[in-house]
Amino acid sequence: MKTFTYEKATTVAEAVRDIDRAGAKFIAGGTNLLDLMKLQVETPDKLVDISRLPLGEIEEREDGGLTIGALVPNADLAADPRVIAKYPVLSRALLAGASGQLRNKATTGGNLLQRTRCYYFYDTAMPCNKREPGAGCSAIGGFNRILAVLGTSENCIATHPGDMPVAMRALDATIVTLKADGDKRRISIHDFYRLPGDRPDLETVLEPGELITHVELPAPPEGRQVYRKVRDRASYAFALVSVAGVVKVADGKIASAALAFGGLGPMPWRDGAVEAALVGQAPSDAAFAAAADALLADAKGYGSNDFKIPLARRVLIATLRELTGE
Repeated sequence: MKTFTYEKATTVAEAVRDIDRAGAKFIAGGTNLLDLMKLQVETPDKLVDISRLPLGEIEEREDGGLTIGALVPNADLAADPRVIAKYPVLSRALLAGASGQLRNKATTGGNLLQRTRCYYFYDTAMPCNKREPGAGCSAIGGFNRILAVLGTSENCIATHPGDMPVAMRALDATIVTLKADGDKRRISIHDFYRLPGDRPDLETVLEPGELITHVELPAPPEGRQVYRKVRDRASYAFALVSVAGVVKVADGKIASAALAFGGLGPMPWRDGAVEAALVGQAPSDAAFAAAADALLADAKGYGSNDFKIPLARRVLIATLRELTGE
């Protein structure tokens, strides 16, 4: 591991002030960052420890929603009675991620910023545009079984590995940040992540030194909530395909739908065309197949991940059956 300096921040203002140069990183749970540092994929020359900041509370909002501190552990968020009662899709997504030990340590803010698990990103002997822009993408034409089939570019086909962010995208979460100059920002999760394009190393719209402080959830949506995850084994495995869904059925028709997907794209994936294909339709396999057609219209496999396209179709249809009681 490369030598680095380490500081503990005692206030939020101090934390952003201490990120005073390129190469510095915030650290809280460290469940992803420390692994990357050991492999020298990440080589910060300074770590600012934010684990003791007062950002570990879950508070109710006047609109019926929740404000979640960035340092709330995944295990605590999944077990919170308000989350279980109002946002079961989020609780289930959190419980589907990693292991109990990691959920005890991993934080809400850190979970949003997980890096890809692409094999070539982790292997510093192999070219990777996400790790070193301009180096090339070894995954295209390589072993890409776990990688993306939506939203890719000729420079990168890495997939986002998270579960919690998929549920939060279905719930229309807002991410609250503090910038290095002291300004605050509220960023819709729909605008938070970036497609790879020609700069796959830039994964979010965060500016250097910008700190996630909270995540806001709006009032709980109407309808049934489901999180379904397909993976290689039942524990400690990332999604091949996952679906976070919120669907309301009224008068025999789908009145509203919010669907987000994991394992398919470089970010938690949501496509309005999928929901538009459902709203106003009676729940049926024909309507569900139309939604799957909309989701996968631009899907592209790269060899060993071709199976994800028919798998995504089956998982979406099964999830919609559960959401609508069909």
